Amino acid sequence: MTSELIIGALSLGLISSFHCVGMCGPIAFALPVQHLSPILRMGSTLSYHLGRITTYSALGAIFGLLGRQVYLAGFQRWFSIILGVLVLFLLIQYMQQKSRIQPGWITRLQTRLLNTMSRLLKDQRSGSFFLLGMANGLLPCGMVYLAIAGALSTNQLTDGVFFMAAFGFGTLPALLALNWFGHLASISLRNRMKQLTPYVIAVMGVLLILRGLNLGIPYISPVLESARGAAIDCH
Repeated sequence: MTSELIIGALSLGLISSFHCVGMCGPIAFALPVQHLSPILRMGSTLSYHLGRITTYSALGAIFGLLGRQVYLAGFQRWFSIILGVLVLFLLIQYMQQKSRIQPGWITRLQTRLLNTMSRLLKDQRSGSFFLLGMANGLLPCGMVYLAIAGALSTNQLTDGVFFMAAFGFGTLPALLALNWFGHLASISLRNRMKQLTPYVIAVMGVLLILRGLNLGIPYISPVLESARGAAIDCH
């Protein structure tokens, strides 16, 4: 796992947290922790976020493995460019139609997850916070999709795991602040934060394209090693 990927994942998580504040604010406010002592409240809140990051890491393992297959096939550069173009295309479609392009099975999954989370919110057991976070990590989210695209552009299963975990940790500062000081953030402020999402998506799409162009620019367009072009040492 290179420092470029770690920094990129943390930065994406940090920037994405502005979107998370707008979209996940109601869930953060709904966590049943107000009656707990400060220590238990913090522990339960961290357990919830650890559940999110665990789910992100599992997704990173799956898509990091897929990215490994792309790397071994020698298509990593072109795959990164295609992903970036696809991200920009979907963004343009969204901006024109003002609605998400979402397959029916994802909508059904979202409904089931929300029902599960509703039941977990009523459960007062400590383990429920972790499960609630895991369920939240599976909710359809444009910023998580972007992180998955980043995991796909890696060439190792472990890189995919660490990329998604770093993305999750990058979202922590803003979301923890929302859990503790959310009453200070008005609905209009959260909506303004959510409006930054298209710009973040556009930047991510451009970065994926630049990453595939192999321009030799550190952190932005590093030279990607090609599995097909790598020398084979028989000794």
